[in-house]
Amino acid sequence: MSEKQNGNGKITRDTAAGSPQGTPGPEPLRFFGTGWVNHDNGYPLRRVAAAAGSLALAVASCLVLRFAYEGLQIADVGSFVTVLVTVMFAVCSALAFGHTWESFRKRPDPDRQASLRGLLAIGFVGALLAYFFRSLTEAPGEKLHRQEYEAALEQHRKRTSRRTGNPSKKRRTS
Repeated sequence: MSEKQNGNGKITRDTAAGSPQGTPGPEPLRFFGTGWVNHDNGYPLRRVAAAAGSLALAVASCLVLRFAYEGLQIADVGSFVTVLVTVMFAVCSALAFGHTWESFRKRPDPDRQASLRGLLAIGFVGALLAYFFRSLTEAPGEKLHRQEYEAALEQHRKRTSRRTGNPSKKRRTS
C-alpha cells in the first residue's frame, strides 16, 4: 500500500499497484481501524467498548477533580479561588465538548487545534463526554470519514472511467 498526502493534509492510502485500478482505501479511525467501512472486525463490540471506556474515564476524571476540589477546601484558599477553579473547569469542559463534537463533523484547522491544546487539556472531561455520546450512534468521526471516503471513490471512478468511441470521429450536427 502507498500513502499520499492530499491538499488538506490528510493521508490517503492507495492499494498496491497490482490491485484493481489502485482504488483509494479508507482512512483508519482510532480504536476502529478500517472496520467502520463495513461494520466488521468487531465493530459493534468496539463501539460498546469505546462508549464504556470513555464514560468510565470521564467518571474517574470527575473523581480526581473532586479530590482537587477537596484539596482546595482543606487548604482554605478562600471561596473566590474555589469558585474560579470550578468555573474554569466547567467552561473549559463545555468548550472542549463543543470543539470535540464539531471535529466529528468536519476536520478541524490544525493551527486552531494547536492553539486550543491547553484548553482541551483542561477540559478533558468534556472531550471524553463528547466521545461517549458520539459512540452511542457511530464510531466517533465515522460520518466524516465515510463522506471523504465515498467522495474519493467517486473521484477515482470519474478519473478512471473510459470514454466510448473516438471523439475525433464524432458526427458534427449543424
